Amino acid sequence: MLKKITKRIIDNNAPRWFVLVVDLYLIINTFILAYFIRFNFQLTFDTSKLLLQLPVLTLVFLSSFLLVGSYKGIIRHTGVRDSINVSLASVISFVVLGTLVFVNRKYQIAPSFTIPISILVIHFLLNEVVLIASRYLFKEAYNRLVSDVQKNRCVLIYGTGDAGLITYSVLKDNRENKMHVIGFVDDNKQKIGSKINGLKVYDSNSIDEEFIKKKKVSEIIITVQKRRPIQLIETVSRFSTLAVAVKIVPPVKSWIDSNLKAHHIKPVKIEDLLGREPIALNNPILQKEFHRKVIFVTGAAGSIGSEIARQVATFGYQHLVLIDQAESALYDLQQYFKSNKRTNITSIVADVRNKKRMAVIFDQYRPDIVFHAAAYKHVPFMEENPFEAICVNVFGTQIIADLSLEYRVKKFVMVSTDKAVNPTNVMGATKRVAEMYINSLRHSGETKFITTRFGNVLGSNGSVIPLFQSQIKNGGPLTVTHKDITRYFMTIPEACQLVLEAGAMGKGGEIFVFDMGESIKIFDLAIKMIQLSGLRYPDDIDIEITGLRPGEKIYEELLGSEENALPTYHDKIMIAKVKSVEAVTLHQKMEALYEYNQQLDVKQTILKMKEIVPEFISNNSEYEQLDKIPLSEDSLKESELRKKPAKVALDKK
Repeated sequence: MLKKITKRIIDNNAPRWFVLVVDLYLIINTFILAYFIRFNFQLTFDTSKLLLQLPVLTLVFLSSFLLVGSYKGIIRHTGVRDSINVSLASVISFVVLGTLVFVNRKYQIAPSFTIPISILVIHFLLNEVVLIASRYLFKEAYNRLVSDVQKNRCVLIYGTGDAGLITYSVLKDNRENKMHVIGFVDDNKQKIGSKINGLKVYDSNSIDEEFIKKKKVSEIIITVQKRRPIQLIETVSRFSTLAVAVKIVPPVKSWIDSNLKAHHIKPVKIEDLLGREPIALNNPILQKEFHRKVIFVTGAAGSIGSEIARQVATFGYQHLVLIDQAESALYDLQQYFKSNKRTNITSIVADVRNKKRMAVIFDQYRPDIVFHAAAYKHVPFMEENPFEAICVNVFGTQIIADLSLEYRVKKFVMVSTDKAVNPTNVMGATKRVAEMYINSLRHSGETKFITTRFGNVLGSNGSVIPLFQSQIKNGGPLTVTHKDITRYFMTIPEACQLVLEAGAMGKGGEIFVFDMGESIKIFDLAIKMIQLSGLRYPDDIDIEITGLRPGEKIYEELLGSEENALPTYHDKIMIAKVKSVEAVTLHQKMEALYEYNQQLDVKQTILKMKEIVPEFISNNSEYEQLDKIPLSEDSLKESELRKKPAKVALDKK
């Protein structure tokens, strides 16, 4: 019964009239105390005069409180503004009473009312302390009472920086989440053992199972903003092994304008660990770049293509044309834009391999900018289907690039991959051939050809993150191809922001690469995902090493052995300084590659790709045996094919 009454009192704010009565009670007591202080705590003053003065005093303070509204503040949320209001009411009352005393002394209106000025000063000072202190004391008592009644979850805040202090303030004032902050955690030895807001700062290395049980900690909230992904992964990994929920405060940029709220604090996701500071886009430049432009996006239904389309749609384009052969996914994207009231967007089901169909689309819409994201990208799958990989990744790119030249597109931006660097598989090799072809066109016309090169993107179709999530949901095991395999990661929005930025800064002929930080060990990533799911490795879910898949390599690279990185005005974006491509020779070799591919001649097709891309050395693949064959043996119809003129018209200037 008592518990219910207490909770009811807590759930309701104290009535304003009650606060007003308490304030009046306090000022009456401080006035009496002022008399005792003035007369050295001896009853040598005229108490009858004191009794006459109290009603006047009460009336003056009542008027001041009503005028200022100092009683209207919610006591449990007392802050600086409430303190200022109380002080203002005290100043007004002091001035009014002082004026009354001065006028009374001069004109002798009521001789018995005269109050010594010293008592008014003492009373004013007492009021300043007592009225403000009473509010903070009530606030503290309220917080302790709430803590006892509501059975709050005990929380530790990791990080003592600005974000940590803001998080503490938010949680302290938020009743709905029922969180009770018991302390801070930090790695800085100078801060360990000190107190912040009355709470102790603990050494992060001291947070173990025994500490968690003793302090009854249920959550640890990570607030550190500037921390390398590797360090963050290690921190989360260590805390995740304890019987606590690990949560994280989002980057300041995502909430600074609207203030941090308790609901912003979410359980840690793998994206939080791998995500870096978002690329800062120069929006005015992009706005100008896309203003009143007709923009094509090929592969628009894919992970990258669809995000490029969403980001471009935020600018003042004239017409956005989305092209993909995946009907269902393209339909979903079309409905997304319709539901968001986006206009002048056309979705076209078409295949980049069909040159006549593409030519009709180019002729109808006359694009200014083309973002070419259409590609087959799954390494083991393309190792089994090299003909299709070459048709789409090489010759589909050639068709779109040639049409861009023919229809005088201002900019052509191709999405490539880090697997094109020193490729060990068919997919990577096809993307490298496409890069080389795009580079060979840089002086062929008015179109500026630009390439962007990425690592793996989180959440894309077929990526490791959704696979692990699905395997965890099904009870495991998680499958990793090699214990030492590493990959670079970025989020889909990051990748697409880079594409837009490259399109804006590109002058033609560049291959842009992104500073992706440190590569992540997939085996460690699997363990982290198990832990973040509230499970334990290997007790709850095990990890199975399945062996490298065909064409897969252990380490990915962003730059080739003969490439150097040049800086740009953006510190996260570099330009790969690649060897120039001799256009005529490349196009002749691509003619031969096309013929072999049309004939479905696997051996000669792969050999020709290895000739075009000498650094293409197959790994864990049936094509490894072809690396032992000297390229001179690749002579099937070669002399006849080289006599044929290249299908690509070249500008010989």
